[in-house]
Amino acid sequence: MKKSIAILTVSLIALISAQSLYAREIFEEKRLDKRIDEFVKSIMDEFQIPGLAMAVVKDNRVYKEFAYGVKNLATKVPLTVESVFHMASVSKPFSATAIMQLVEKGKINLDDPLIKYLPYFKMDDPRYQEITIKQMLTHTSGIPDENDYEWDKPQYDAEAAERYVRSLVGEKMIAAPGEKYRYSNMAFDILADVIAKVSGVTFEDYVKQKILDPLGMKDSDFLRERIRPELQTSGHVFNLKPRVSEVYPYNRRHAPSSCLNASIREMCNWAQANMNGGAYKGKRILEKSSYEYLFEPQVRITENRSIGLSWYIDQHRNNKTISHGGKDVGYTSFMVMLPEKSLAVIAAINFDGEPIILDITFGVVDIMLGFEPTKPKIPIYIIVSKAILDSGIGKAIEQYRALKKYQPDRYIFRESQLNWLGHHLIDNNRLNDGIEIFKLNVEMFPQSFNSYNSLGEAYLKAGNREFAIANYEKSLILNPKNNKAREQIERLQQKK
Repeated sequence: MKKSIAILTVSLIALISAQSLYAREIFEEKRLDKRIDEFVKSIMDEFQIPGLAMAVVKDNRVYKEFAYGVKNLATKVPLTVESVFHMASVSKPFSATAIMQLVEKGKINLDDPLIKYLPYFKMDDPRYQEITIKQMLTHTSGIPDENDYEWDKPQYDAEAAERYVRSLVGEKMIAAPGEKYRYSNMAFDILADVIAKVSGVTFEDYVKQKILDPLGMKDSDFLRERIRPELQTSGHVFNLKPRVSEVYPYNRRHAPSSCLNASIREMCNWAQANMNGGAYKGKRILEKSSYEYLFEPQVRITENRSIGLSWYIDQHRNNKTISHGGKDVGYTSFMVMLPEKSLAVIAAINFDGEPIILDITFGVVDIMLGFEPTKPKIPIYIIVSKAILDSGIGKAIEQYRALKKYQPDRYIFRESQLNWLGHHLIDNNRLNDGIEIFKLNVEMFPQSFNSYNSLGEAYLKAGNREFAIANYEKSLILNPKNNKAREQIERLQQKK
């Protein structure tokens, strides 16, 4: 009897201890959730972000997923974690994974020259024949970056990939293959045709069948026409405030570098597969050894940063990070993994304004690691722009002076901020407001030749030749090598 009571007592103590531990875990999760919510919401408000979706993957499970804001500022439809974003350059690791799958099957050798797979590929430089697949994945191919994605005139047909490759015949190389690191969307876009020719199906169908579907990413796709309309979001651009973009960044010729459409919820599956060495819920998209190669530093970019096969390898608070970010018209995205902590954070924003996504993402990482997140400073152009819309240019300049005097540590006060805003105003048919901003800029940064140069340009557009010459002359005094200012002065003086 006494033995039974003792056993029962031990069992009750164990049960109570387990319940207590569970209660503490729930309490800790709620505390972290609150800290994340407060941190993210405050930044969204300050930086005027229309919509943000984010997820935390911890210990092989979705720890937290959340969405704030709207899909579209005009319609006000709420954003959800199932809403689909243009993921921009976060697309690239999917393309690299597809290449590695074909390597595993013996269909591609990373050290083979590109022309082995695409014999019609040519550039205006004989060195193109030496470019390897591996060099394309590490941005060391010597292929330049893309200048015009033609988002405003997208191509949708299956022949877009080969047509793009053939169109590069007149392109110049920027370095010898393997000579140096230079980021190249163009190199990744060529890989669509490589994957298609080797696999026998289009790049989009290959990735859908071999990566997205096995990972349960049923609503994600590189082919936008397959995205359900009710899941789509709208991108936003800055025009004194966030506004719905007139174009959506999609063009099939740029699919591998930029055109993944995915939700944060489904990106969690991708994060788990990457941190699990290619396995997800009993399915495997790559062997573990291939992931070790994907994540292995191939080229050192800076003292603390390297690139693997598409992935960037860095350090954060003495923890190894593997990441990739993206930015296109109307969208920004970022994904970071800390393998030793079994932690990943993925974020997507339907706005291409101030590049704040790194601050948000690493702020959440810090919260998960037990640190206080760093609150980013607010670029002054955001505050001034809102004041111009609400109260006019005069009040906006007054607010700038007050903030610079009384809150110099809360905001970013840079010459480049005002210079950008002045040009932005002029480009949007607010010439007089632009001139006032440039006048403020030369007052605040009197040693900047660029400030005087911009004010000279503005006065020239306003037809005030005398003031234009005066400011070009001040710019030239500060920078005697400013040949553009010298040429403008000579041209304007000849017209007297």
